[in-house]
Amino acid sequence: MIIERTVKFRGSKGQSDLQALFDSGATFSCVRSDIAGSLALTDLLPEPLPLETASEGTFVHVESTARLEFFLDNLRLSDEFMVVPALSEQVVIGAMTMQKWKIKLDFENDQIITDPRVAKLKLM
Repeated sequence: MIIERTVKFRGSKGQSDLQALFDSGATFSCVRSDIAGSLALTDLLPEPLPLETASEGTFVHVESTARLEFFLDNLRLSDEFMVVPALSEQVVIGAMTMQKWKIKLDFENDQIITDPRVAKLKLM
């Protein structure tokens, strides 16, 4: 299931408000290649990574990633996004990013729930 929101994204080259699809069925977070290039420097993967699309048996080959920050409920979060050339959405926030930052999706109320405690740095 999915929830769509306008979210502020920031990279090493700039920032932009983008339509983000929070998709519990997507493993990785992805960004369209034209957007990735305007926001951040991209890093080549050691070898292309085949990712299966929503169409069963259809794969795209991801060759690079981009490190992006994004802001939810005044929290500054970040992750590595797979750069996908023909991505139909501007950005997809996948399950791994949501698990990392403890983002929960309330589909009944169409809400994205964040926990402010995840953004605190703890030094031991």
